[in-house]
Amino acid sequence: MSKFVKDLIKNDIAKRLEGVEDALLVNVVGLDANSTVQMRKDLRQKNIQLMVIKNSLARRATEGTSLAPGLEGVNGTLALMWGAEDVVSLAKEATRLAEDPAYEKFEARGGVMDGEALSAEAVKEVSKWPSRGEQLSLLVGQILGPGSSLNSVLLGPAGALASQVKSKSEE
Repeated sequence: MSKFVKDLIKNDIAKRLEGVEDALLVNVVGLDANSTVQMRKDLRQKNIQLMVIKNSLARRATEGTSLAPGLEGVNGTLALMWGAEDVVSLAKEATRLAEDPAYEKFEARGGVMDGEALSAEAVKEVSKWPSRGEQLSLLVGQILGPGSSLNSVLLGPAGALASQVKSKSEE
């Protein structure tokens, strides 16, 4: 392949990955065509992209970006996975696929989160964290909890007093 063609491909990949801060490195070698098509369809529905890419080309395309640390020293087959609501949702999906018997050859090999490289074990740990939606619901519960407790404490005695007044007025 000529230098000109390699530069065109590198620029195309860099354009696709523009704005991507977090990504996972996965291995999809060994999956048959039907499994791969089904997996990509499932991932698209969850707004997750998957791109099989040559290591040296990926390193050149991500040079100077936050994805570069995750690609240093990587060898073997590589597919880049990015998208979803956040990196935790992405890690949860990669872990789910790795445990699914239909995709037994699929494995998470690492990734990049906030500009730092992740190992395969770190991806499994991140998948156990609460996702953005779960974190927001926990936060809202913590904000509303004391208010509802205060409400019940204030309304409890007033309600008892109101019922006593009503029973006396009915007599």
